[in-house]
Amino acid sequence: MGDWWRPEHWWNEDNALWVLFASAFVSSTLLPGSSEGVLAASRLSGFDPWNLLWVATLGNTLGGLTNWWLGRWIATRYPARRLVRAEQEKALERVRRFGWPVLLLSWLPVIGDPLCLAAGWLRVNFWLSALAIAIGKAARYALLLWLIPVAG
Repeated sequence: MGDWWRPEHWWNEDNALWVLFASAFVSSTLLPGSSEGVLAASRLSGFDPWNLLWVATLGNTLGGLTNWWLGRWIATRYPARRLVRAEQEKALERVRRFGWPVLLLSWLPVIGDPLCLAAGWLRVNFWLSALAIAIGKAARYALLLWLIPVAG
């Protein structure tokens, strides 16, 4: 029981894609996290890059959509003027100004999560939001996978 935290207990061929999915999901919510290390470790372990791309993109997109739904929920429960801080106001203004295409930038650190939250808050079309979030996150993971050197 004492060494459950060691990587060999949770990082193996049977569950590595689930670990990547969970890491990608959490890192795309308002919770802190990063999926790049798990993606790189998976690729360097020999996993198929297409599988990694789809799993990471799905997890990260669902995390972004969780933020969208959270924004939608907050908008129905609390008046906007009571919750908006300066950084949230910037995200709201960006979404108001550019609409759903700004969600192509949802992969960006620091501003990506508030953009998704703001889109839900402003009731931006769910399907267009999902499409833009998925495209942005897939492009980011594709670039990361392309940059990871693989021997052989």
